[in-house]
Amino acid sequence: MSAPPARRLRSTVRAMLPFPEPESWLDVGTGEAHLPDAAREQFPYTSFDGLDATTKVEWARGAERIEEAYVGRLTDPRITGRLRARYDVVSMLHHLPHTRDPREELRAAVAVLRPGGHLLVEAPDPRSVFAVLLGRRWSPGARPGPLHLLSLDDLRTELESLGCTIVKTDRRIAHIPHDLSASLSVVLPKSWVILPLLAAAKAIDLALAPLLSLTRFSNTYRLIARRGDPSEGPP
Repeated sequence: MSAPPARRLRSTVRAMLPFPEPESWLDVGTGEAHLPDAAREQFPYTSFDGLDATTKVEWARGAERIEEAYVGRLTDPRITGRLRARYDVVSMLHHLPHTRDPREELRAAVAVLRPGGHLLVEAPDPRSVFAVLLGRRWSPGARPGPLHLLSLDDLRTELESLGCTIVKTDRRIAHIPHDLSASLSVVLPKSWVILPLLAAAKAIDLALAPLLSLTRFSNTYRLIARRGDPSEGPP
């Protein structure tokens, strides 16, 4: 998977500015740690760690994009136990759909948050109009491997059941303008002949984005949740 554009990463980071500056931040599914690298500009005093199923995270530590690198899955009891209640922020950018069990992954994410810490999630919206119209040609659904998609409502319900408070949701800024061009790239043969067609579709994606992002065509959501304090009892 290619690295997200720097502008999009900066937008994600700015979503955390209204909250207290974190001492520690874990980026789950971090790959080469592009998010922590972008976040340092806004949070220079935060300690960033990364977790990934691949050894890319070790490269990221060597490149000093993160301080601690963990290879594996957050749901591994050895990792969850070691990191329990350690982080002020846990981020998951387009990570949940590619996990074996998104709900188990969310439970682990809440476990490694400190009480009052924040979970930041961005994920494709399976209830977007594009997802319904394009079906298997919709970009997230066209990727290889099983996909486990939670709608924004399902994610909200799951996190509230874990004692979290939903403090912010967004569809407009989180929208990624690529539905038409990405779906065409799936169905059309790989040939230089179709490059102008793909370029035209991308131009349409970008031109329509300001309008579509305000509607249920928006293909991605962002959610920020705060972990409750267990001493306060159930929400």
